[in-house]
Amino acid sequence: MSTVIKFGTDGWRAGVAEDYTFDNVRRCTQGFATYLLELGVANKGIIIGHDQRYRAEHFAAAAAEVMAANGIRVWLTDGPTPTPVISYSVVAKSACGAINLTASHNPNTDNGFKVRDQTGGAIAPPDLKKIEACIPGLEDVRRIKLEDAIEQRLVTSFDPAPDYLAQIDRLIDVQPIRDAGLKIVVDCMWGNGIGWFPRILGGGKTEVIETHNQRHPLFPDMNRPEPIPPNVDPALELAREVGADVVIMNDGDADRVGIGDEHGRFIDQLRVYGLLGYYFLHVRGERGPIVKTVSTTKMLNKLGELYDVPVLETGVGFKYIAPKFTETNALLGGEESGGYAFRGHVPERDGILAGLYVLDMMVRTGKKPSELLEMLFDEVGPHYYRRIDSHFPAEKKATIMARVAAANPESIAGIPVTEVLSIDGRQFLMEDGGWLLIRFSGTEPIIRVYCETTREDKVDTILQDGMRIAGLD
Repeated sequence: MSTVIKFGTDGWRAGVAEDYTFDNVRRCTQGFATYLLELGVANKGIIIGHDQRYRAEHFAAAAAEVMAANGIRVWLTDGPTPTPVISYSVVAKSACGAINLTASHNPNTDNGFKVRDQTGGAIAPPDLKKIEACIPGLEDVRRIKLEDAIEQRLVTSFDPAPDYLAQIDRLIDVQPIRDAGLKIVVDCMWGNGIGWFPRILGGGKTEVIETHNQRHPLFPDMNRPEPIPPNVDPALELAREVGADVVIMNDGDADRVGIGDEHGRFIDQLRVYGLLGYYFLHVRGERGPIVKTVSTTKMLNKLGELYDVPVLETGVGFKYIAPKFTETNALLGGEESGGYAFRGHVPERDGILAGLYVLDMMVRTGKKPSELLEMLFDEVGPHYYRRIDSHFPAEKKATIMARVAAANPESIAGIPVTEVLSIDGRQFLMEDGGWLLIRFSGTEPIIRVYCETTREDKVDTILQDGMRIAGLD
């Protein structure tokens, strides 16, 4: 029997050689090709790219063979390419979409299959269901040899960097950053971000020190290429050793960013999104809606009130953010995982551009990262965040879901609950302006318990109450 393929929060991911096989990648590609042909946009051609994982370039070639066999022209990246660069290539080539062979921040045992629409953004859930429904058995997959597709000019290898770099120049003046004399540690996490910051910021007084900047599909020094502790600890240690002004950390496909301050301390993703909101609203003086998932910071809601901009909340994943971001011409779109999108660009996470904007904020204000946080907290008050991820047996999922869905506590950690939301998982809003969220991962067999609070002394207690609600204490 064929593997049943389901798209989660951001595409399909699975263990290599178990479910993630060449045959299943070809089946996924055929499903997407059929969807594009039925939509009537396939004549525009498609971008296909990949990450640094084991045999990723060969999976990309297999996808290109299937697309070409369906008569759809393919632009195939000439090497490992950051997800935001692939997404921007869709716009630059006026293509109908993209396939990205990447498992992003997942463990080294996995790979993945992301799809993008003609905006370069994630595809909305109803259309993902249509793509799933189009995935055939292997016997119905069309295929042509790559060399024949190249000879017939159905597949063209291309360098996506020039178009993306030109877009960066339109969005941000990087010369002041080059001239600022900053010392920047960049952790590439063995991924697609390798070489991009030196290329963009080289030639001036600023020094960029890269680490984990070679291809290594086992991702040594970290559990996975995800820019959160403890994976970021080696880069933070390096930053302390060299006296860096800031640390920028990209995940495996460079669509997410992590930030460390001048003391080599990690700044969590919710605070980074708060800083980006403050940067655009206060430092740059721009206005527009802000789109955020329920799992990210309420500091944005407070900034929205202060600067009179709407803040719109969605379920977790860019498959929810991207459509709302595009619909509202939002100023910012982002999520708790460290993925942020920006107006005038593509409705997609861009960890490279996000890092550049943080650097620009430092240069414009003359402040170090810890000082920027103080400025933010002067506006909205201090906020504290933490998350616990727990694996669970698959047979217990229904029981846990039912237990969480029925929960309606009057208080959490002694703080009265003012509202309960079910946008994505179960979220409990508390009187102090904080919140607790319990939800299942869309890409892994993990239940996540999150909290953000204005009470630093309550973080652990809130999380403990969340674990008890889920029956995981």
